[in-house]
Amino acid sequence: MAVRGRVAGKGEDAVNGVSERLLFATPLPVLPAPASLPAPRIDPRILPAGDPATVTVPAVEPIVRLRRRWRLLAPSSIRKGVASAAGLELDRGVAFLLVPVFLACGVVVYFSLAVEPSFPQPIAIVLLAALCAVLWRSWPRTRLCFMVALLCALGVLAAKFETWRVGTHMLGSEISTRLTGRVVSFEPMASGRIRLTIDVISTARPTLRYMPERVRVSAMKIPAELTAGSEITGYVRLLPPTGPVRPDSYDFSFDSYFAGIGGSGFFLGNPKVVPSGGMPLAARLSSAVEDARESIADHIRSRIGGAEGEIAAALIVGVRAGIPEEINEAMRRTGIYHIISISGLHMALVAGTIMALLRGAFALFPNFSSRRPVKKYAAAAALFSIAAYLVFSGIVVAAERSFIMLAVMLIAVLFDRAALTMRNLAISAIAVILVSPHEVVGPSFQMSFAATAALVGAYAGWSDYRAGRATTPPPRRSPLRFATRKVLLGMGGLAMTSIIAGGATALFAIWHFQRVAPLSLFANLAIMPIVSLVVMPCAVLSALAMPFGADGPFLYVMGKGLTAMIALSGWISERSPIDAVGLISLRSVLLVTIGLIIASMATTWLRLAALPFALAGLLTTTQTRAPDVLISEDARLVALPIGSGELAVNRARPNEFTIDNWKRALTSEAIVAPETPGKNDPQFDIADPADLPAGMPFICTEGLCLARHPSGAIVAQAKDRDSARPACAFASLIVIDDATTHNPCYYDRLVLVVTKRQLARAGSAAVYFDPQAATRAEIRFAVEKSYRPWHMQRKFSREARGLPPYRKADKPKPAPHPRAQLSSGGSARRVCLAP
Repeated sequence: MAVRGRVAGKGEDAVNGVSERLLFATPLPVLPAPASLPAPRIDPRILPAGDPATVTVPAVEPIVRLRRRWRLLAPSSIRKGVASAAGLELDRGVAFLLVPVFLACGVVVYFSLAVEPSFPQPIAIVLLAALCAVLWRSWPRTRLCFMVALLCALGVLAAKFETWRVGTHMLGSEISTRLTGRVVSFEPMASGRIRLTIDVISTARPTLRYMPERVRVSAMKIPAELTAGSEITGYVRLLPPTGPVRPDSYDFSFDSYFAGIGGSGFFLGNPKVVPSGGMPLAARLSSAVEDARESIADHIRSRIGGAEGEIAAALIVGVRAGIPEEINEAMRRTGIYHIISISGLHMALVAGTIMALLRGAFALFPNFSSRRPVKKYAAAAALFSIAAYLVFSGIVVAAERSFIMLAVMLIAVLFDRAALTMRNLAISAIAVILVSPHEVVGPSFQMSFAATAALVGAYAGWSDYRAGRATTPPPRRSPLRFATRKVLLGMGGLAMTSIIAGGATALFAIWHFQRVAPLSLFANLAIMPIVSLVVMPCAVLSALAMPFGADGPFLYVMGKGLTAMIALSGWISERSPIDAVGLISLRSVLLVTIGLIIASMATTWLRLAALPFALAGLLTTTQTRAPDVLISEDARLVALPIGSGELAVNRARPNEFTIDNWKRALTSEAIVAPETPGKNDPQFDIADPADLPAGMPFICTEGLCLARHPSGAIVAQAKDRDSARPACAFASLIVIDDATTHNPCYYDRLVLVVTKRQLARAGSAAVYFDPQAATRAEIRFAVEKSYRPWHMQRKFSREARGLPPYRKADKPKPAPHPRAQLSSGGSARRVCLAP
């Protein structure tokens, strides 16, 4: 990254004053100066009459200047300019910056495939591309194309290897069993329950033939002696990982597969601790770390208390399940939820605090600091500190990625290189992609690297601009004016940082969460100074003082800062407009991503090429159609927008998480519960459903719920085949909550029938009506393609196999003895028995 092009002074920091881009530039050849310059020649045809020595040469006419500029727009001139700028970009190292980009493209291609590839296919492509790159090394352009293909194939291979390496056993169907396992971690939830992550040792009554290796279950109460590493037993209800709540939504089974979680559920009762055998070394180390995390979290909660204590525990040790949901929602609406998730902000603040403390301490000993590279000592201590912070925060993926990014920068300081450069960001991105390729398609990776790349690229451009300007010494100012100027500059820098990072991540947030924070700029300006100057420094100081029992004052100040943060976020959230923005097209996200890559990595006028991509992406955001009806994967919940920002549902108490996602996707503000009319209520007589007005919410009778979309299409949700059969005469869509039934409207091709078996196999669905054409409604399922490894469990559920739910009461009773069977008249029936 370019900074000022002159050396600021001698010493350990002198290398930071040199522009690194100059190191990649090709030096220009030095030509010898000519002995004498030829005299200028003037065309006498353009001179007026008179003595040439006394005549003034007129300026070039505007038409001549226009002709010269027009020549610059000629195709040949443009090609030469582009080639020259591209060559300069390559000299400055842009090829290395594009390595993680093409690796990520390969990963995206792998996860977008319809069929799971085998290992020989990507390996063959990698070997072929590498061979072609070697054979065509004398043709730079051709070799560059083969290198791009090689990097993409390596991304596919890395993703395939991770999928094979993880190989999580996923539960296929709901089941109750007695589980015995070893506790990996546990944390209290805001609802009062305790969530446990357990490594399964055995199951009984029944014994699972395809037992998941790790599950996540909750309990109302746990034994007081339970710690990480304890073996527990209890009767649990296990459920398979769920899929997306709608097509193109977040796939929870994908996340569970790569997290190693094969199922989730809850204890039917309270678990009990049982005597445990020996644990392997890795399990003992993990248990020790988890016990330390829980002890620190309990200590923080006892010192601070309330929601502030839960947030403090989340910031220091990564335990955030106990934060009240209303506070989480307030921070999401104000755009400051990134404060809770341990990521680059927290790692940077921890490293910065440690380096500032150590360099300030070294400054007290000038003889030592003048002879030793104290900056490197501070960087090494900061690297050790963030490594410890990573371990005690639970080694979550976001913290792991942030650690890699910051570790690369601190190691660059140890080797006298500039820390904050796009090249270091590329190195950290390559490491993350090769270690955890599945993170590329997740929101955390995309938003984190998009924000960081935009900030680094903007700072590089600003440094180039500053380096080309002549600077003068600033005038002397009074202390008040000096302090005011510094405060304003700091606030301006914080505002620009929020604008750049928010603009770079806005479309990714809309694509994944269908929400934006309109007042995020004001919230960050108001809250980030508290977090950066009060909360996180006190968190670091309390962690350093905690072993000595002197952490009380620091935790007290941290709690007061968190109280102010909660109050400000709640106040801004109450005044924030609606944050749901609906669905956007994938095309727009891809175009904006390309524009962001060009704008952040280019250093020449080629940076302007990002504008067409960004503009095209913004213009295509609305080129997507919202579904007319959404159906959950268990066939129990159906919703459709009925106008005026209202969403009609067929259940009085729908799943809250699913409904929140649907409301944001369909930009609905209110939920309309179904009506259940009485038998003698003429107002809700649905004897003739065709008379229902357009936009009518659900009206439910025994076994059947009916609603009418604003387009005029009638939607029915039925309990079984018998309840659904009358709706074949008037409904456009029928959803049957029965896996054993078949299409009762097989004679009418215009009626779309969706059964529970179809949804169990293909996941949740979105339905689109076309009122202009007499055709059947279009339907899209969340799992339309062939099953990938994280979806294989779907075909083993009872619903997917067309079987009814398992109940003990449904066991067939033994038939009575034939001699005891009575006829309808009450007399004994004579039956001939075989001998």
